[in-house]
Order: sequence, then C-alpha cells, then structure tokens
Amino acid sequence: MKTIKVAPRVVKGNAVIVEGFDHYVAVDWSEQTMAIAHMGRRLEEPVVFERSANLKSLKEYLETLRGRIVLVVEETTTAQWLYLELRDAVERIVICNPHRNRLLSDGPKTDKIDASKLCMLLRSGLLKEVFHSADAIFELRHLVSAYEDLVKAGVRLLNQRSATERGRCQTGDHGSFVKDRLDKSIQLYQETKQQYEAKFRECCRHNKQLKLLLPVPGIGVIGAVKILATVVDPRRFRRRGQYLSYCGLVRNDKLSGGRSYGSRIPRYNRTLKSVYKTAALSAIGGKSLIRQYYEALLERGVAEHNARHTIARYLARITYGILKTETSYNPYLWRNSIDTHEVA
Repeated sequence: MKTIKVAPRVVKGNAVIVEGFDHYVAVDWSEQTMAIAHMGRRLEEPVVFERSANLKSLKEYLETLRGRIVLVVEETTTAQWLYLELRDAVERIVICNPHRNRLLSDGPKTDKIDASKLCMLLRSGLLKEVFHSADAIFELRHLVSAYEDLVKAGVRLLNQRSATERGRCQTGDHGSFVKDRLDKSIQLYQETKQQYEAKFRECCRHNKQLKLLLPVPGIGVIGAVKILATVVDPRRFRRRGQYLSYCGLVRNDKLSGGRSYGSRIPRYNRTLKSVYKTAALSAIGGKSLIRQYYEALLERGVAEHNARHTIARYLARITYGILKTETSYNPYLWRNSIDTHEVA
C-alpha cells in the first residue's frame, strides 16, 4: 500500500492544476467495463485500453506504475465509492465535474475516447474538481439527501390530497379508496419525517460544529445539519466570496474589453440557497438582533428585497466563519457591517 502524500496544487481560476506527478491516469467507469487512459511525463498521447469493470484489476494495474500517480474519475453515483477504495492506491485522486468537460462531447463518443480526453484535460490542468472526503461528516450527505427526497414526496402527496378535495373527487367508491390511500401515505410520511428530525437532533447533541451553528438566528436544527452536510470542510473555499457564489447569493460579473455586460447567476447549490433564504425570513420575522439589522438597512434606504438578500448573505458569511474558525456566534457582529457600509 502506498503512503498518502499531500500533492502540490496550483489553483488557477476555477481549475486545479496538478504538478510533479510521474503518471496521469483517467478511468471511465461503468457497471460492465472500465476504460483506462495513461500518460507519463514524456508521452504526448495517452495509452488507452478497456477491461471488465473490476476494482481488484484496477488496483493491480496501478501497482505496476512506478512513481507518483494522480488519478481522475468523473463525478457519478460511484464516485464516492471509488474515492474511498482508490485513495490509498495513488498519491492524489481527483473527482472532476462532468459539466465542465465540454471536450468530451465533441466528435465520436466511446468510453476509450472519453478516458483519453479526460487524461489530457487532467495533465493540462483544465478540470474542475468536485469535493469528496473520507470524513465521517461526509456521510451526513446521505441522510440529508434521503430527507430531502422524503419531503419532496410528501409535498407531492399533500398537493394530491388538496387537489382531490378541491375537485370533490373523494366521493364514491373509487374516490373514497384514493382518499384513504392518500391519507395513509401522508400519515406514514409525517411519521417518517419526525424520525428523520429526531435523528438530526441527535446529531446536533453529539457534534461540536452543529452546536456552534444552532445559536445563529433562523438556522435551526434542520438548517444546521443541511449546512454541515453540504459544506463538510469549509477550507475548500479559499474566500468567503467563493462560498457566497456556491450558495447562489451573489452574481458573477461579465466584463470584456473594459466594458460591463451585466452579471450572471453562477451554478450554485440549491440546498444552501434555500437554507439561507428561509433563515433570513425566519430571522427578520422574530425578535432577534438580526431583526434590528434588517430595520437598520431599511432606515438607510435599502429596498426590502435587497435587505432580505443582505441578511441571507450575512447569515452565510457568519456560518462560513463559524465552521472555518470553530468560534461561537457573535450576535452583535452585524453592527460592523452597518458601520462599514457593507449593505450591498
């Protein structure tokens, strides 16, 4: 087994450039087959071959390579499993964002061609990495994802029940049958939802980071768990501006030739945006100090919708700082934002 080392990383824009490796390996994994592309330091074209999808066979191939290895696979449903299984077999493993790999959609498409292009993109430093970790907190993603799927299914059931009542379709033998089935499904949904929420409260009692997030107004137990499960490690965001962009709370400027062409919404995490937007509405609707911040913004002439956006961004900055520094919540920190005119 190879010793894990910290690989040199050069960040350029949104791409992570890997340097100082002897072997660049790309794997296009599917249920039946795996295509492997390999480039060394002196090779100009990757060597590509295809085998049956077998983890043991892949590890044996990696063991034949002498030197430092960087491996790349695309983000799929098997990416986390491959990350955990292969991270000890190479010096660095990169899970890349398939939405950014436009080169893969050009020309003919096969697994071998995809692996070859992926290997060249890796060596050129043109891939955007998707965060993966072996941290136990990363397992919260599965719990939160299942909870969100449950809520979506429950909302659909409630809408069906409401539509049945409004359409007066609950009469008759068939209508009564449908209504009873919906009522039982809704009851099961509510019971299961309570079980998930009890699980979340249990997590908050035993996790230090969740305890630090709970005092933030508007966040609550469910919001805290969603934030931690999504972020996992706040150090993967170099600046708070990157975190705000990841949450969908800021726009990206479009500039060319010294001229502004407006702004655009970045690709963002919908779970975090929903958490902070909901938390902002909850905080300004209560009697917390965040309400005073909101009123101070209105007194300065900020429009109501912009003030709500400012509160959402403020809560995002606060929770990002708490997770990164592991410090307690300071309820009076918003006064610094007012004093320095940080109200945009």
